[in-house]
Amino acid sequence: MKRVELKSDRRIGASEPVYIIAEIGINHNGSLDIAKKLIDWTSIAGCDAVKFQKRTPELCVPKDQWEKERSTPWGTMSYIDYKRKTEFGKKEFEEIDRYCAQKNIDWFASAWDIPSVDFLEQFEPVMYKLASASLTDFDLIKRVLATGRPLMLSTGMSTEMEIEDAVNLTGTDHLMIAHSTSAYPCDPRELNLNMIRTLSQHFESPIGYSDHETGLAPTLAAVSLGATFVERHVTLDRAMWGSDHAASVEPQGIVKLVRDIRDIEKSLGDGVKRVYDSEREPMKRLRKFINVPVYNCCVAYAPVRGGDHLFDLDRFVHGHHLAGACLSIHQKAALPPRRLLA
Repeated sequence: MKRVELKSDRRIGASEPVYIIAEIGINHNGSLDIAKKLIDWTSIAGCDAVKFQKRTPELCVPKDQWEKERSTPWGTMSYIDYKRKTEFGKKEFEEIDRYCAQKNIDWFASAWDIPSVDFLEQFEPVMYKLASASLTDFDLIKRVLATGRPLMLSTGMSTEMEIEDAVNLTGTDHLMIAHSTSAYPCDPRELNLNMIRTLSQHFESPIGYSDHETGLAPTLAAVSLGATFVERHVTLDRAMWGSDHAASVEPQGIVKLVRDIRDIEKSLGDGVKRVYDSEREPMKRLRKFINVPVYNCCVAYAPVRGGDHLFDLDRFVHGHHLAGACLSIHQKAALPPRRLLA
């Protein structure tokens, strides 16, 4: 698997710490103060990055939806005015850029249209994210590729052929692929987390997971299945007004999520079986027979409980002076091996 290196010196890929992204998205509800509070919490939790969304409402909202009325916290207004009101501009993103640098946390955004990529370029983001809805927007993909920045591609509501076509366009250098199911919130039966393994087998790029479910378990399972990055929606309060809050994680939840992901990383290990120092005393107390490795074999000798020890267990566990340890066995006991495993 290839690795992606970000300008912040963080790396994403196999054998690297899981890159944890807190998706603020539009959960700031147009408030810079809310956005900064979410940055505070995600920084405290230990997230690697926060992500926003950037769109040009006039390009992203179908014209037949413009004048539809919508009830909002600011009163009833047209849908296009609502989208304009919740969109951050240059002033807000300049403050986000400054504030994230102060908190030592990466930030980037999902760009929904070409002018949004042009706008975001002034901030030199660590990467771009393309939402699942943009997987088939090849003009937008080409514009992002032209920046030379890493690209995270989400794969919700997509077929395998559509994913293949997009990756054929992007190439696998500087690309990250996020498994996702585009339902809000998503039924656990439709998460299909084993797609993380499927994508890992098909592509050289780092594979991750972008969630839309409630609860933390699926995100943790994704890490156990090999996700090299995860993206989780965050909110100050799931009861807040807005479309994405219900499927988001509150501050206490994101703290717990990061903690549990780091614990999972520690506990997965390297897959090589060994005897740990912490097991030595329990082994002496509890085992009736102790196996000794001798030249790629494993020999079990007479019981060590209730009588003289047949060899120096400390020397055995650490693998020092193995010949001497084996010699001491034969010197101290004339008992034949109980079994021999080639």
